[in-house]
Amino acid sequence: MRYSNLHTHSLFCDGTDSIETLCEKAAEKGFEILGFSSHAPLPKTSGLISDWHMPEEKLPEYIDTVRKARQRWNGKLKVFLGLEVDYIRGIMGPADPIYRSLGLDYIIGAVHYVRPPRGEPFTVDGPPRELDRDVASGFGGDGSALMEAYWNALGEMIAAGGFNIIAHLDLIKKNNVGNRYFSPESPLYRSHTDNICRAVARSGLLVEVNTGGWNRGAIAEVYPSGAILAELRREKAPVLINSDAHAHKDLDGHYREAREELLRAGYTGVMRLSENKNGMIEWAEDSL
Repeated sequence: MRYSNLHTHSLFCDGTDSIETLCEKAAEKGFEILGFSSHAPLPKTSGLISDWHMPEEKLPEYIDTVRKARQRWNGKLKVFLGLEVDYIRGIMGPADPIYRSLGLDYIIGAVHYVRPPRGEPFTVDGPPRELDRDVASGFGGDGSALMEAYWNALGEMIAAGGFNIIAHLDLIKKNNVGNRYFSPESPLYRSHTDNICRAVARSGLLVEVNTGGWNRGAIAEVYPSGAILAELRREKAPVLINSDAHAHKDLDGHYREAREELLRAGYTGVMRLSENKNGMIEWAEDSL
């Protein structure tokens, strides 16, 4: 398997390493491709507070730094420029026109936030105590309503489009240890995941097999689960492996396990971002 990662966070958002350090370490690990995907800035008008999104004033520097790294590493490592853009209904999303004007190579679309019937949007992957509080205040303690809000938001993002890769598709499971909020075996949950898999297949979007939660010790499996990967395979949805690295040590974290999970699901290949001879971005498939 050829090593690549398009989901990489640096000092520009909540990563711990510089762009240059990440390039150096990726090359040392035998990577052919490294894509940077800082968390896109939250609109200042949103009223939301975050310490993990890139500050708006840092965006031009980020773009310039990645482009310079691309030039420096030409011939040794293919460096690509991307963003991970949150979908928050009524606030921001990958389909927003601003992202078309930045000259990005690709966009990762992500759902971290849900909108409850009461109160402000909140993240589903934060500290468990905070999520308990937010579910109680926003959804009256109804974990199934939380789960449905997540999958509905993901469906809205897919329908709106404007991006290439779906991030950590079942992120909602991160804090659901012991089925704290819902059962992934329930007919309701399976109905939502089946609908999403069909929507993904119709859209032509790529699904990342994300090892980030495993790398950081939050869960002991990839996003999405083996059951969802098997359904995606039945729907012929294309996939790629990303580490969602926030530190250079995690660039290739649990890639072997991700490959094994894909093989169990019936996949024989993963997608790779590349350039043709005219410098245009294109996707190709590599065998597992």
